[in-house]
Amino acid sequence: MILLSIHNLSLPIEDPVLKFLLVLVIILAAPLLLNKIKVPHLLGLIIAGAIIGPNGFNVLSRDSSIVVTGTTGLLYIMFLAGLEIDMGDFKKNKWKSLTFGIYTFTVPFVLGYLGGYYLLHFSMLTSILFASLFSSHTLIAYPLVSKLGIAKNKAVNITVGGTMITDILALLVLAVIVGMSQGDVGTEFWVKLSVSFIVFALIVLILFPIIGRWFFKKVDDKISQYIFVLVMIYLAAMLAELAGVEAIIGAFFAGLALNRLIPHTSSLMNRVEFVGNAIFIPFFLISVGMLIDFKVFFKSWETLEVAGIMLVASIGGKYLSAVATQKTFRLTKEEGKLIFGLSSASAAATLASVMVGYNIILSETETGEPVRLLNEHVLNGSILLILISCTISSFISMASAQKIAESDNEDTVSGNSHEEENILLAINHEETVERMVNLGILIKAHSNTEDFFALNVINEDKNESSVKNAEKLLHQAADAAAAADVKLQTFKRYDNDVINGVNNVIKEQNITDLIIGLEDEKGFSPSFVYNLYNGYLQNDDVNVLVYHAAQPLSTIKRYAVMIPENAHQEAGFFHALLRVWNIARNSGATVAFYTPENILDILQKIIKKANIEAEFIIMNTWQDGEKTAAQLKDDEALIIFMAKRGMKSYIPRMRLIPELLNRYLSNNNYLLIFPFSEYDKNSPEIRSVGNHGDFMEIGNVIQKIFK
Repeated sequence: MILLSIHNLSLPIEDPVLKFLLVLVIILAAPLLLNKIKVPHLLGLIIAGAIIGPNGFNVLSRDSSIVVTGTTGLLYIMFLAGLEIDMGDFKKNKWKSLTFGIYTFTVPFVLGYLGGYYLLHFSMLTSILFASLFSSHTLIAYPLVSKLGIAKNKAVNITVGGTMITDILALLVLAVIVGMSQGDVGTEFWVKLSVSFIVFALIVLILFPIIGRWFFKKVDDKISQYIFVLVMIYLAAMLAELAGVEAIIGAFFAGLALNRLIPHTSSLMNRVEFVGNAIFIPFFLISVGMLIDFKVFFKSWETLEVAGIMLVASIGGKYLSAVATQKTFRLTKEEGKLIFGLSSASAAATLASVMVGYNIILSETETGEPVRLLNEHVLNGSILLILISCTISSFISMASAQKIAESDNEDTVSGNSHEEENILLAINHEETVERMVNLGILIKAHSNTEDFFALNVINEDKNESSVKNAEKLLHQAADAAAAADVKLQTFKRYDNDVINGVNNVIKEQNITDLIIGLEDEKGFSPSFVYNLYNGYLQNDDVNVLVYHAAQPLSTIKRYAVMIPENAHQEAGFFHALLRVWNIARNSGATVAFYTPENILDILQKIIKKANIEAEFIIMNTWQDGEKTAAQLKDDEALIIFMAKRGMKSYIPRMRLIPELLNRYLSNNNYLLIFPFSEYDKNSPEIRSVGNHGDFMEIGNVIQKIFK
């Protein structure tokens, strides 16, 4: 024990305040220092953990506080991987993920078994467990890739899906080998393991979404919502352990279960990512670093031999698996590298398996020393594997992800000219403010970081209470947007006529989309319908959206979208369609299109390039669509493409829509979209064929089909 003269402190530091301060300083300093020399800060945190840990300068011990927080970080990584996965793309690529999962499990497993059995002369059971160490991998570089904005890339999607498969297989091997080493593998063992795992999966994937949807409907408090998410993560992790598999599988399943309930652009998602990336995940990386002991590699050549075989089996196996996946599915070279980078890190499952194998004592030697299922050379070799594999994973993932991100940006720039997207929220009622902000965030392009506005019109008599109320509503709107890390510009306007005030801002800011919120109780009042048709809709080059929210957007399971005949011939159709696509992509909800057959063909061509979870139903008459809309279930919402009189897609029965919605859907969410009827005079091309970040591909397809 080394004594310090300052306040009689000793190493390792036990004072909780000083301990936490030191960890926070490391979390703060690592990115700032390492970004300058282009070293991934993930690696820096691991190295920092090794330096301050018990095997380094022994500044901090790897005690329960570090382990608990670090475990949360590990679960967080797996949870985010499941939460951020695009379920539409996941289903589309499920066979690719399965194929990669088989590759990345089998190839390292075979190499590890050959090395363990023939080179290290382990027993068959030990060799099988030894081989399984290299089949699993930890998505340690996933936060880095997600931060670069390519979490929805096909390569990332395949790797995340494959991670679930290979980790489950590797941990099942662990469960079986442990059972066999203890002599209790039989029919009962297999039945118990199979049944418990199936029950666990059904509880998490079916029951969790039901509980989550109920909770988010009933509880508006943001802090309570975040704590609920943490409870779900740990509950799923505990259920996984009860089922006989590792907690990380439970966390991943929890992410899949809550995927549709936490929209990717929501304030809750922002909180989940922020806290995880700021605190929990760095703690995990530091805790991993604390396990590293460089001294052991100078004490025994056998340890170096074992470590060398482990590195070849793990890194080499993952590389061959990534190359095989790239060749099989004709991915780009950079996507192949990204798969290798993400899958090459061994930390969580590998460490768990090693510790379990190390703690199983098979027998004792004549001198009384324990004979372990996995010996200390494997334990020490795994530490070197963690360090080197995480280093390779960080560098390869960052390099390939940056190139893919740059390539995506170049494609965006070299595509069609950027379409201005200026979204205006006309707010007037306190209960509708947050709902309108959430809708605006959901429909806007990812690349639109500034052109998002909120307006409140004040009567020109400048009544003091009216001014204060306007400031309150605008402040509320700005706060709601800021919670999702979105900048919202607010305006107050003085005008005797609200519609004139709104129209003036539309002209001043070149607004492309106007969102108007309906009050819950009033719905479509006669005065609102009059103002809508004789005021707001007089703007021929603005997309007008009328929104009624009876429940949070995140709790909507399915959207029914009614599109009238000839709608595709309207100037603003594709601009409006892109809004629906954004809702589907950002919320993860299923979209059912009710549309004439000719428009159905258009949608099916688009979805091949811009995938969402969609159903297509031929709507022979508008009355058929009205009947379907009137029969919407709970947790379903309606979107209707409307038209003004004189437009090609106008149907006289559209005048009855407000009355029908008031009668049948007062307890449902619905959105009326009035596409603009004239092209922007300054933009001869279709306005929706523009730079929309992730959704630019829709514009590309539309341009090819309709140019």
